[in-house]
Amino acid sequence: MSNLEKTRRLLANSVTPPIVRLLAKTPLTPDILTWLGFLVTLGAVALVVTGHLLAAGVVVLVAGFCDLLDGALARFIGKTTRFGAILDSSLDRLSEGALLLSLLVVFSREQHLAGVLVVGVTLLGSIMVSYIRARMEGMGIECKAGFFTRPERVILLALGLMLYQFDNALLTTLALIAFFSWITVVERLVYAWRRTREKPPKGA
Repeated sequence: MSNLEKTRRLLANSVTPPIVRLLAKTPLTPDILTWLGFLVTLGAVALVVTGHLLAAGVVVLVAGFCDLLDGALARFIGKTTRFGAILDSSLDRLSEGALLLSLLVVFSREQHLAGVLVVGVTLLGSIMVSYIRARMEGMGIECKAGFFTRPERVILLALGLMLYQFDNALLTTLALIAFFSWITVVERLVYAWRRTREKPPKGA
């Protein structure tokens, strides 16, 4: 496990346990939390499209927190399932795609060509970051490589939405997300190249 991954887990483990212990006493299941986070994200999408970007940024952070809690709850109550992991990953991709498409609507409405292009590049980068991991793990290779993953993208996007009133703040934020996402794509491809060239241990 990389130092960055250890840091992410340390931060998550310092925030989620008290909340997870409370949630474990309720009828909420990890899958319900996953769907709740997705529905909250759709609320953020509606806010973006209607021009309430500051509120959308706050809602995105709430949805991201739900996404953090579902896995933690599943581990705490011992109900981690393969379907739950697939559902979580699928709704994560849909959530991120819906948010970026809503921003595409905003920039298209303003006839902001640069914004439209940056959103497109950002969307492709976020898809590729997730796809490489999924493809590697489908081959039985764990992939935690890359310093700019979904949590970082969500936090930075939320900040960009909340700072929208400042000139080019959202566009700059999206450009940063796109840049670091593609850096992570390269990191993961290099990691994949190295791992797939490793010789299996004798007797394997």
